[in-house]
Amino acid sequence: MNTIKENLLLHPVRLRILLAAAGRQVTAQQLAAELPDIPQASLYRNINTLAAAGILVVVQERRVHNTLEKTYALPMAEANLTADDLKNAAPADYLRLFTQFLGLLLGYYTRYVQCGNVDFARDGVAFQMTPFYLTPAEAASLAQGLNDVLLHYVKNEPSPERRRIILGLASMPDVAGPKQSK
Repeated sequence: MNTIKENLLLHPVRLRILLAAAGRQVTAQQLAAELPDIPQASLYRNINTLAAAGILVVVQERRVHNTLEKTYALPMAEANLTADDLKNAAPADYLRLFTQFLGLLLGYYTRYVQCGNVDFARDGVAFQMTPFYLTPAEAASLAQGLNDVLLHYVKNEPSPERRRIILGLASMPDVAGPKQSK
């Protein structure tokens, strides 16, 4: 598989930058404040890599003292691997993609738990697995419905009343589950 887009998107630091930029406009300085564990040189290098590839786009520039501050946005279509990106993927590629997804999700969860102020009820923390029996058309409808609901909220701007929430979803056929009756 090894496409240029895959190599750009599936880098741990770049993934965190993309998640931080998703659904809003953000400066490098804001990203640095939100991702303090990433060394500044690495952060800026990866922002520049994503911008040079057109994955992050500059939507505004303004002079701040003697430097040019850029504001970036993430066009949602650029942040996802498409069927075309994955057409030559082997099983090992899919396993690596999913492992990276889980590692990123685990990183967010670990930082939350280590903050020392954990309260699942207050913070709305949830994780679950729910089996469904769906036709391919029903599965596509479910995916589209979830996408529609999420897009409504992705457009929210940050505010003092809003807290950033990370939602990780995965769906797959259960090849080891109960056999379907004919």
